[in-house]
Amino acid sequence: MAYDEELAERIRGLLPGVPVTEQRMFGGLAFLVGGHLAVAASGKGGLMLRCDPADTERLVGEAGASRMEMRGKELDGWLRVATEAVADDADLQRWVSVGTTFAASLPPS
Repeated sequence: MAYDEELAERIRGLLPGVPVTEQRMFGGLAFLVGGHLAVAASGKGGLMLRCDPADTERLVGEAGASRMEMRGKELDGWLRVATEAVADDADLQRWVSVGTTFAASLPPS
């Protein structure tokens, strides 16, 4: 599945003051801050994003959010957010902010 180009454009519109680079990865379009993936329009639909690993448990308690799974293992600090959970611009802004804030806190790569 190709990533949702409309979702990518909505993300892009929320980042005018954030120094991001865009890169195709994981079948989607990722937005990187300081060289770190912050948020992506996922090739599986919805968002993929980074968060503080200490916040993972709290965030997966929210509607539409789940831990990202890689090679059968759920990862702390990586989330998937369902398309339905970001249909509203305010909800999308909140999730994009979670990813960009965390990525910006990391040392540049």
